[in-house]
Amino acid sequence: MKLNQLLLVAALVPASLSAQYRSEVWCPDNGDGTYTNPVINADYSDPDVCVGASGEDYYMTASSFQCTPGLPILHSKDLVNWEIIGYALTELYEGFDELKIHFNKPQHGNGVWAPSIRYHNGEYYIYWGDPDYGVFMVKTKDPAGKWEAPVRVISGKGYIDTTPLWDDDGRCYLVNGWANSRAKFASVLTVRELSADGTRAIGQPVIVFDGNGTENRTCEGPKFYKRDGWYWIMCPAGGVPTGFQLAMRSKSPYGPYEHKTVLAQGKTKINGPHQGGWVHTKYGEDWFLHFQDKESYGRVVHLQPVDWSSGWPVMGRKGEPVVTYRKPKSSSSTIVNPVESDEFNSPTIGKQWQWHANYDEKFGMPTAFGTFRIYTYKLSENWKSFWEIPNLLLQKTPNDSFTVTTKMRMTSKADGQFGGLVMMGLDYTALVVRRQGKEFQLVQMSCKAADKGKQQTEHIIATLKPTAEDKTDYKPGIHEDIYLRLHVDNSRLRFAYSMNGKQFTDCGEPFQMKEGKWIGAKFGFVAAETNEKADRGWVEADWLRVTK
Repeated sequence: MKLNQLLLVAALVPASLSAQYRSEVWCPDNGDGTYTNPVINADYSDPDVCVGASGEDYYMTASSFQCTPGLPILHSKDLVNWEIIGYALTELYEGFDELKIHFNKPQHGNGVWAPSIRYHNGEYYIYWGDPDYGVFMVKTKDPAGKWEAPVRVISGKGYIDTTPLWDDDGRCYLVNGWANSRAKFASVLTVRELSADGTRAIGQPVIVFDGNGTENRTCEGPKFYKRDGWYWIMCPAGGVPTGFQLAMRSKSPYGPYEHKTVLAQGKTKINGPHQGGWVHTKYGEDWFLHFQDKESYGRVVHLQPVDWSSGWPVMGRKGEPVVTYRKPKSSSSTIVNPVESDEFNSPTIGKQWQWHANYDEKFGMPTAFGTFRIYTYKLSENWKSFWEIPNLLLQKTPNDSFTVTTKMRMTSKADGQFGGLVMMGLDYTALVVRRQGKEFQLVQMSCKAADKGKQQTEHIIATLKPTAEDKTDYKPGIHEDIYLRLHVDNSRLRFAYSMNGKQFTDCGEPFQMKEGKWIGAKFGFVAAETNEKADRGWVEADWLRVTK
């Protein structure tokens, strides 16, 4: 079938009928009625979940910080098999021009922190705290569709980790944590009343829990619930990689709250079971989704059973995380995973991809040719590293061990233009094709402590003759068709390249992956240059495939 026919078919087939994606590198569903944690082996930090209107659908969101589109929306029928169905934020922040300008450049670690998702009166709500700008909310009637523009519920600095609770009488309350980096205090949780529609604060904050000076330091990420007449706040404490999960209860939303530790690492290898969401299913079961900090891979998502028989939500197996367990009861047996590979045959960008700042159409776009084009970003002459590049097109790592291969063409209009495959973090490395005169160089570009302003280093691997040249006198370009590959195993990365897609040559120096600012390392494409006056070059990505 020709490409234009494929595009027509894709446009006519509803999303719900499209093929389910199954990962080659991590699938938690064991196919025998059990699952193995993590249920998502990718960086969905600070996950929260709610039950949809049907009682058969679950929706998850997670922190997205400065990356766009933001607030990923994932869907599941059984809490084990998840797929990405969209994003609640196209950019940061629609309707707030000054804030939008701020996020047009990378603002590493800022933006959307620890959201909560709730279903209330026929609509889905997401609340989050931006530590620099306040508390925001978006809503929709269809989680897979368009979300309304964000509303700023509270303006100010320091607010993080916000969750609403609509009470039986229709009143609305909000719990939140505090960012020490902005507020200069932390380890406390506060509750206040919002208007019934959840759009503004009508009450003053009340401190309902204080972990200062105790083992419950760094209490944050609270989620607010009501069950059997009790108000419940579930939150992590004790630090991210070393912490544990608390549950606290009171007969009043304003406390006082008694508390217990309900999930901790114990004798398992699952460190810091931390921050997530509880759901009660239509089948009478209770489950808790939380994250585990895996350093360079980010914060991956685990699923724990919850036992309420003691009157408290004891999670996992007697308060310790499970590795393998029976699946939740559901009406679905479909195996599906978050998408990773991309043939770039769609007129829309794949849902696995995010930019490192607000999208500008000059970053790049899909083509009608079955490719995705990323234009070279104009860097200053004294640039130091990729830390300042907003048009990085990246996705999350999917497992501890995996291989990424891409077929691409580098098109250059001027000297110094480059593009290729990158693994981005506080430290990063990239394998790029760069024009030098009438030829190209294959170069490994790396930087340690990019977040500290360190200068990147370069290692020239090979000189390549162009595989094609434009037959025109007007602004001709030269082209390099090449296959680039990166392989990751236990946070160690190696590059390889091929000119024919069959024989690959290992190249470059091994690299130790490093997480980004509050996010895991991410891989994808980079394209840039320092020639301010030249026409842009571009990377034309034909496909990218993630395999074992």
